[in-house]
Amino acid sequence: MNDSFLLLGLSTTPLEVISFVLSVITVALNIRQSHWGWLFAIVSSATYAVVFYGAKLYGDMGLQFVFIVVSIWGWNQWLHGGAAHGVLTVSRMQSRAWLMSLAGWALGFLLLAWFLTTYTDTDVPRIDGFLTAGSLLAQFMMSRKKLENWLIWIVVDVLYIGLYVYKGLMLTAGLYALFILMAVAGYLAWKRSMTSTVALPERQAA
Repeated sequence: MNDSFLLLGLSTTPLEVISFVLSVITVALNIRQSHWGWLFAIVSSATYAVVFYGAKLYGDMGLQFVFIVVSIWGWNQWLHGGAAHGVLTVSRMQSRAWLMSLAGWALGFLLLAWFLTTYTDTDVPRIDGFLTAGSLLAQFMMSRKKLENWLIWIVVDVLYIGLYVYKGLMLTAGLYALFILMAVAGYLAWKRSMTSTVALPERQAA
């Protein structure tokens, strides 16, 4: 599964291709707010953990295992995390929550960069740590259906493209370019869903 071959002129492996397809399905389902997206997230995280291990991206590898745990929690949140344990709806981040989230990102970056520098042989500890911490924040925000999770993903995905090109994971770099477009679509779709949710009670009251 790790034997390299050329696909559309890009060097890749069968496992990276499988991970690519599963990830696209995951994000597409997330945009539609389908809880089944979490199932694909779990499987794609498991396969990408193997891909990143081979590329010595240990922060990203470890992130995939955290993603699996968060995906299980997120699946439950989407189904039962709303009012009266009902379906969770999209909401915005408050200013205080934003500040706490960004502070958590900075702290996570420092800790992960230190760990990767001290205990692994990766040659990109700082950017790996920064993007790993940012991805954790975005995934947590998505689990709570916070609209702004898509904005964090856009920032992270842009930087990931450069990292994966540097590591020779060209197909995955292309995937993250696609993720940027899908994150924009996700932001707009979730924002429309908030407008629809607010407008419905108003029409009923009229």
